[in-house]
Amino acid sequence: MENLGVQPESRFTRLADVAARPLAELLECPQEAGGLLAGASRTIDFDPGQVVFRQQGVCKGLYVVVSGDFARKAERFEMRVTLGTARPGDLVELAAALGDGHHTYTLSAVTRGSLLLLPVEALHQAFVNYPPLRMRLLEELAREVSRAYITCCLTRVIPARRRTNGAH
Repeated sequence: MENLGVQPESRFTRLADVAARPLAELLECPQEAGGLLAGASRTIDFDPGQVVFRQQGVCKGLYVVVSGDFARKAERFEMRVTLGTARPGDLVELAAALGDGHHTYTLSAVTRGSLLLLPVEALHQAFVNYPPLRMRLLEELAREVSRAYITCCLTRVIPARRRTNGAH
């Protein structure tokens, strides 16, 4: 088996480093900021096939999946790409909520489900009241990008290894 220049223990350490953090840990903040977010948040229910938001649409806030499964799909280079499924406990669209305010993909319900919406105005006010919250969410966004990169690499390397091993 090809080593790729990295010891197995090192690869597992890297995977642990980019694992998603518990939601309570990510959103932990002083009572004032937490109360602001809790007071502004609302739950929205969705039926299968219903679109939550569309790629390039204006972001209304940070979403947390409460129940159900939601498909993440994007248009890239004139191709539709399925990015994966969002499940209960997942934060959805950190990039839009923390970035330019436009969605980077389309999210639709696969099953009946609900999302908790933390409105962008309340989120930004919470950042003013407690700046470490923004930094914590930016760190989670970086871990999310790293997880996507690792997944992409694994899906490309494993089939290549299978073809190579089968050829011998």
